[in-house]
Amino acid sequence: MTYKTLNVDVDSDGIALVTIDVPGKSMNVWDADLMQDFANWVDAFLADENVKGAVITSGKASGFLAGADLNMLGSGGAGGAPTSKKEQFESAFTLNSVFRKLETGGQPVKALQKGEAFAKPVAAAVNGLALGGGLEIVLACHHRVVADNPKIQLGVPEVQVGLLPGAGGTQRLPRLAGLQNAAMLATQGKPIDPATAKAQGIVQDVVPADQVVAKAKEWVKANPKAVQPWDKKGFKFPGGGGAMDPRAVQFFIGANAMAQKETNHNYPAIQYILSCLYEGSIVPMDTAIRIESKYFLKLLSSAQTRNMIRTLFINKQAAEKGEQRPKDVPASELKKVGVLGAGMMGAGIAYVTAKGGAEVVLLDRDLEYAQKGKGYSEKIVEKGVSRGKVTKEKGDELLARITPTTDYDDLKDVDLIIEAVFEDPDVKADVIKRTEAVIGKDVIFASNTSTLPITGLAIHSERPDQFIGIHFFSPVDKMPLVEIIPGEKSGDKALATALDYVRLIKKTPIVVKDTRGFYTNRVVPPYLNEAMLMVAEGIKPALIENAAKSLGMPVGPLALTDETSLELGLRIMNSTKKELGKDYKPSGVEDLLVKMVEDLGRKGRKSGGGFYEYPEGGKKHLWQGLSEYFPVSKDQPSLEEAKERLLYAQLIPASQCYAEGIVHDPQSADLGAIFGWGFAPWTGGPMSHIDTIGVDAFVRKAESLAQKYGARFNPPEKFRDMAKAGDKLYGKAA
Repeated sequence: MTYKTLNVDVDSDGIALVTIDVPGKSMNVWDADLMQDFANWVDAFLADENVKGAVITSGKASGFLAGADLNMLGSGGAGGAPTSKKEQFESAFTLNSVFRKLETGGQPVKALQKGEAFAKPVAAAVNGLALGGGLEIVLACHHRVVADNPKIQLGVPEVQVGLLPGAGGTQRLPRLAGLQNAAMLATQGKPIDPATAKAQGIVQDVVPADQVVAKAKEWVKANPKAVQPWDKKGFKFPGGGGAMDPRAVQFFIGANAMAQKETNHNYPAIQYILSCLYEGSIVPMDTAIRIESKYFLKLLSSAQTRNMIRTLFINKQAAEKGEQRPKDVPASELKKVGVLGAGMMGAGIAYVTAKGGAEVVLLDRDLEYAQKGKGYSEKIVEKGVSRGKVTKEKGDELLARITPTTDYDDLKDVDLIIEAVFEDPDVKADVIKRTEAVIGKDVIFASNTSTLPITGLAIHSERPDQFIGIHFFSPVDKMPLVEIIPGEKSGDKALATALDYVRLIKKTPIVVKDTRGFYTNRVVPPYLNEAMLMVAEGIKPALIENAAKSLGMPVGPLALTDETSLELGLRIMNSTKKELGKDYKPSGVEDLLVKMVEDLGRKGRKSGGGFYEYPEGGKKHLWQGLSEYFPVSKDQPSLEEAKERLLYAQLIPASQCYAEGIVHDPQSADLGAIFGWGFAPWTGGPMSHIDTIGVDAFVRKAESLAQKYGARFNPPEKFRDMAKAGDKLYGKAA
């Protein structure tokens, strides 16, 4: 039999070496072809008396198998979308069924338990990362050999896109490693290395990479009759399991409480994983895997999971691969990058650029400042070396790529310029002219600015078609999003080069319209302002912060205001007033900002305190003195009312940005929200969430909030029109 995705070679001992190699893919994944081929091979393997056992490995240098093709899952699964509930379940159960047949040899479990029957031995020879369905096929093998490489990742990350391991992962992991280890792997989605996997009992052998296949074959040859531990009579879960074991009962009580505390009930996948672990520990394996598939199907058919898969995987991957890049522009070779300004942003940009493999000329007006900027990278490298995340040699190589300087002539052979000097048009104008006097004629000049329009800055350039904005977020080394802002005269080469650079540093880009504040800084301030308005109205600060966290925001808006600084907020407010003059529309927080910054000196975290206190060596806490200046009202909103207000304070400006074309598509709006300011990932982003609740429901709720709190909650006219027409942002497939 021939296969599209498998190479099968049977040796003189009757052992089949099954090499997974999905054509046209850089990494093996479970797609429709592999699922069909593997099912066919299992049937042929079990039927052929001349084949005594098998070793499963990968033909890809990139790894063993990275799990399911999420593009396939997002479109209804292999073979299209089944219609009836029964068909949907059988589709979701496909891999579980095939893996179970492989590990039992198609024999009845009772016969295996009595020793009347055995399965043909199957070993996994894992020569690279095995994630999700990649690890699950390994778990279904009777013996598991992994290459001795600490960089190999073994895990079940499905929870990160709102799913659970759906091919036996929630059942085989606890039967091998115990309930607690299995729960940590499945609910957190973080991978482990081979040594940890062996210590937990998940794999049996960790050997040199060039011996994995030989060692696996050796085991198969020495063990002609195989039975999984859980198919033997009297099997018990390591560390206890089931409904009556006191250890398991204690674990589930604690695990459920901790999970809901961390997720605020926003992630059903975690609840379902724990349900799979609990229910599966009470019943036999054949029933347990059907329970798992039931919960898997519930998640796969939910709007939340579809949103998360679409935004956090499909659209993110498309953006990072350059979906918005002009196709006819040759790829840029960015070997050397000039970074102008060695402050906090410039220092971070220098680090991520050097980490991406390019040389960096880090220029500042004073050599001491430039060297201090390089010192930022030195601290990150030192921390990485001390934690074993990077070798000293690799760290030294990274640092050697950064050259601090004050001499503009050192920029003469760079391939790209990124300007990150003080947010002042005059300062930027001077730097632009001095830089363009020495750099090559074809070099793209990118400005990192958070508020100044790119078209306005480009008037100081002699080549505005080669001028573009690249807006980073602080801290640069940790924040995943980058906004690309073409000015009115920016050419295709400028856009292509900017996207090539973002790919080099492994960030997620969105392309946005050139307007004051761009996208994220058009949405975050109204959200933070709403929280401050709530303080001014007498709503308890703790209620505000807890409401935001309950929504799934990483930190409360008052804590975020402290981080970005109240002083910055006041400065931006004053400059906006000056710029707009009579057209300036008060936000309602002017008096609060003046009181906090000018009267009380509470400017934010860096200055010692704002809405919060930051005691040395202690945990931050809300400033108790706040109520003296903004008394707490007797009438407080419910938690749900507070959550709704904070949610719509983000949905409205995000929808306005989409309506005005500041973000050109819903996927960019969703990516920018989640990766730019931490908008609740469980929603898939603001546009996905509006689709989920319905555009009509969004409009009606926004209008209701506008009547109660003010015109700032009015939905854009475009969304009213969409509601009338019954349209969706993502169309019928959403």
